[in-house]
Amino acid sequence: MAKRKKEKSFSSFLNNPFDFTLVITILLLLGIGLVMVLSASSPSALSESGNSYAYFSKQLLFAILGIIAMAFISKIDYRFYQKFYKHAWWISIILLAIVMSPLGKEVNGAKRWIYLTETFSFQPSEMVKFLMIIFYAGLLVKDRDELPLYWKGLVKHMLYLVPIIGLLLLEPHMSASMVIIGIVCVMMIVAGCKFKHFALTGIGVGIPGLAALIALEPYRLKRFVTFMNPWQDITGDGWQVVQSLYAIGSGGLFGVGLGDSKQKYLYIPEPHNDFIFSILAEELGFVGCAVVLILFAVFIWRGVLIAMKAPDMFGSLIAIGITALVTIQVIINVAVVTSSMPATGMPLPFFSYRWYGVVYFVVRDGGFA
Repeated sequence: MAKRKKEKSFSSFLNNPFDFTLVITILLLLGIGLVMVLSASSPSALSESGNSYAYFSKQLLFAILGIIAMAFISKIDYRFYQKFYKHAWWISIILLAIVMSPLGKEVNGAKRWIYLTETFSFQPSEMVKFLMIIFYAGLLVKDRDELPLYWKGLVKHMLYLVPIIGLLLLEPHMSASMVIIGIVCVMMIVAGCKFKHFALTGIGVGIPGLAALIALEPYRLKRFVTFMNPWQDITGDGWQVVQSLYAIGSGGLFGVGLGDSKQKYLYIPEPHNDFIFSILAEELGFVGCAVVLILFAVFIWRGVLIAMKAPDMFGSLIAIGITALVTIQVIINVAVVTSSMPATGMPLPFFSYRWYGVVYFVVRDGGFA
């Protein structure tokens, strides 16, 4: 009897339904991302450590761990997380507060990392993105009847973000703040909040607030001025953006060839991170960029489809929140490297080095896929 139960349990584990198209899309993006990390990071890794595979080996390790995690976490019924949605908010506060403690380490003028040992560190803001998705999915389900109202719908629920965004701005980490606000707005609109409330609040509060944040921080103001004309200071603040545009322009239709990028040779600082899309454009050209963007579009399509088919509102909001997370980060990253918006640190999902959220999980039929 015990043996039969074990066999049934294992069979259920294997046969749990999943979105095959989504999984294949994720694996393709991850595979291309690993190839591009290897190509883009080789010169930097060789210069810094004498080992051209230093960055790639770490990225490969976390990719494998991510796939293993996906296989097991996909078997957990997503409704399990609904029981603990309130805890997600407190955990987020604690993690972001720890960054301000001696455990937090300042890198390039920003204190965003927690270093537990010399070899193990993580960026709490990446975890907070997921925690906020779980928290707001549970909260919006509980308060669904209030959502069409302005004060009890929009204002009340956005207030939960104030301490989260406040702690992120202290790091400072404006890009993560933008992503989290964007995710929450999408989830609230899908849940039943009125779009006109967001539009009016954005015009009356959001735009002036963003302008104030830019004006009050000299480095943000400098980035905005540089964005308006990066060519006026091509050896200074405009260097990274200009080199990125050189890389994209050099790629043409089919690219210069995989591994043959010139800009990765210490022209673009850390080309395997936020500007990896520039190296992709240089080596694989317009066609390579189009393929990658189409794969992201397929990911978004499957995510929205799964959200629509989810058996309950909590599952639908989890799916749309994770889909929004990927969408927003892709849009911002591509916009930055093409100089369509001011430069900000935004990793490209499945591609950028040290972006450890290499595998996302979207709701389907009681589990994640």
